[in-house]
Amino acid sequence: MIDSKIYISDIIKAGNLQVIYGEHLTKRAIKGGYASDLLSDVIGNSKADDIWVTLQGHPNIIAVAKLKELAGIIIVNGRRPEADTLNKAKAEDIIILSSNLPAFEIIGKLYAFGISGLR
Repeated sequence: MIDSKIYISDIIKAGNLQVIYGEHLTKRAIKGGYASDLLSDVIGNSKADDIWVTLQGHPNIIAVAKLKELAGIIIVNGRRPEADTLNKAKAEDIIILSSNLPAFEIIGKLYAFGISGLR
């Protein structure tokens, strides 16, 4: 559980994340985190204002993030979103971040920074 507000800009610095799209969205507060590569799992279990960690890069991740009102998406393992995903992110104004780290490592950094999956 986050006691004080943590913003996307904070985790960009702490996790050495790259902004793929949405530099103007970095002041959004994060209330929790969720990690999954199964879209139905994210739909069923994530909460609004979660930061989502995934290795998926296809356009459907944007639809899920919009539906669930997620704070943003972190794509791991140095993967890049597909061109259609980037276009959809721009249309829906969803921030996409990238990390060269594997999911386990970036999730650990987020947790150490104060972001929890429990709330």
